[in-house]
Amino acid sequence: MLFGMAEHHDPRSAAQAGRVRIADVERTFATADGPRTVLRELTLEVRAGEIIAVVGPSGCGKSTLLRLIGGLDLPTAGTITLDDVPVRAHDDSTAIAFQEPRLLPWRTIAQNVALGLPRGTRGGEARERVAELLELVGLGHAAEQRPREVSGGMAQRASLARALARSPRVLLLDEPFGALDALTRLKMHDLLLDVHRAQPTTVVLVTHDVEEALYLADRVLLLRNLHAAQAEPARPRARVVALGSSSGIDALGAARTAVRAPEVAADPRRSDGSLARLVPVPGSRPRDRGARTFTDLRTSLLDGLGVHHRLTNKENA
Repeated sequence: MLFGMAEHHDPRSAAQAGRVRIADVERTFATADGPRTVLRELTLEVRAGEIIAVVGPSGCGKSTLLRLIGGLDLPTAGTITLDDVPVRAHDDSTAIAFQEPRLLPWRTIAQNVALGLPRGTRGGEARERVAELLELVGLGHAAEQRPREVSGGMAQRASLARALARSPRVLLLDEPFGALDALTRLKMHDLLLDVHRAQPTTVVLVTHDVEEALYLADRVLLLRNLHAAQAEPARPRARVVALGSSSGIDALGAARTAVRAPEVAADPRRSDGSLARLVPVPGSRPRDRGARTFTDLRTSLLDGLGVHHRLTNKENA
């Protein structure tokens, strides 16, 4: 690893990170079948320097939310601010990286990273910044190679470096590791935490991988699909205990620890909104993927996604 694993964000080291406030946001699209709302009554504050993961079923508006925060789209209703200023298009305060690296094949890795630099950055300043970023993501040796000459993981590292080139206050990641093999993905998880420690910023990560969300994030935002069938029975809500408690977070409605935690009160005003749950991830990084708290929380999130987990005898023990 290039740096030690990042711990929970320290507000003192996150002075350049941005605070995102989402207030009663709705996004409705016009379709051939009439208006279709993908986000409704979504309210959330992302703290400066925080890593927040967004999960949910297909069609729940995860990527739409990322585009709204990045100023690539406008909400139909509600507001989104970055440090109390409304987000706007082409704002250097935010940067986004996608599932595909989207590197220009005729440019070198260094030239691709340089595309992310703030406008007007030239000469020695540009070369120095690109070299710094390539070293940060472990690509110093590949600066003059073309995208076709590097692996998928290396290309994704270059994409991350390009997104960081403008030192954004908010980094938006849209399933950035989804196309990688399992081993490379695990390495990229640790790289992201190393980068976050070396260059603190606020991170909003969209992912379909619950384990990825729990390993990387301070909190996990679970969105609901507003158009999913309503026939499913209501599920019990998450029960949360204090951060640092040995009992962790109970599986939803099925306490698997001896400690009973107060239930999170439902907000009837938002019972049909996009926000299904907002779950803090206990403990500091690096996290033990096999810890009981981790597995309990994974089970509860999978349940929220409609994936039911059958306990083994070992897990029941």
